[in-house]
Amino acid sequence: MQGRLFDLFGTPVPSYFALLVTGFLLATALGALWARRVGENPDTVVDLGLAMLLWGVVGARLLHVLADGFFWDYVHLCTDPSQVLWKIERGECLAVSQPDALAGLFGAEAAPLGRWDEAAGGCRPALQDCFAWARFWAGGLTFYGGLLLALPLGYRLLRREHFPVRRALDMGGLVIPVGLVFGRMGCLLGGCCFGQPFSGPGALRFPGGSPASVAQAAAGLLPHAHAPSLPVHPTQLYEAFGSFGLALALYFWLHGRKRYDGQVFVAFLGGYAALRFLIEFARADDRGALLGLSTSQWIGLLLAAAALGLHRSWRAAAA
Repeated sequence: MQGRLFDLFGTPVPSYFALLVTGFLLATALGALWARRVGENPDTVVDLGLAMLLWGVVGARLLHVLADGFFWDYVHLCTDPSQVLWKIERGECLAVSQPDALAGLFGAEAAPLGRWDEAAGGCRPALQDCFAWARFWAGGLTFYGGLLLALPLGYRLLRREHFPVRRALDMGGLVIPVGLVFGRMGCLLGGCCFGQPFSGPGALRFPGGSPASVAQAAAGLLPHAHAPSLPVHPTQLYEAFGSFGLALALYFWLHGRKRYDGQVFVAFLGGYAALRFLIEFARADDRGALLGLSTSQWIGLLLAAAALGLHRSWRAAAA
């Protein structure tokens, strides 16, 4: 399951959660430095960053639960766990595992993951769990969900603090892709968001028991889930490097040449939507689909159209 970055008071801290928080904190610090440099109030940016951390995680988790293909698993974990079947190995199903650091705060105890169903060839959850959908720290966050919820709430905070909204959007366009770099490195260490089988340069193998191995074993590509995965596209690195390159281009090329406030954010929306749209074709994890495109691809198309509309409107207003 989830890789750990370090132990806190004897319990593992998931690498995904640790790097996600690191990315948020770094993005907030960079935003505060930007605000000080351009003569705005950095305290407002710190408040904004903390609010975006809270509401961004809520939105990211909700979209994962609703649209990534696991909705009924979460429902059945609460109502009837016998309807849930995890395609993992018998040993992993019956092994007693320690809860991670955050789960321990809610009173979780060491226990077997589930009970083995020989006829179905999988693992049934051992306990009823009505809060599995909320355990964001173990992975299962969708960036677009966080963005879509954070934007309107951030707008309200900025208006209340009399902070120029479009200047703040430009700041977001500069620092959000930096945060995404850390988030995707967390995905890499946690093993989520893995790619399709690929034998070309840069292909990655994940260890046995990783999400990639479990998925490939369920698809009949591996003899069992504890075998190392087949080489796959390093999709986490594609997005991490792409986001870093986008941040560099926006800061060093566009920021000093922008023709109106908000242009950097509009360019970020369009640029990230294009990057994510292409990377989604190389991913192999469950993330919802409609008419051959993933949920994130459909949202990306809508956001790209919104970015184009905002660009035309704001450019005309500044002319």
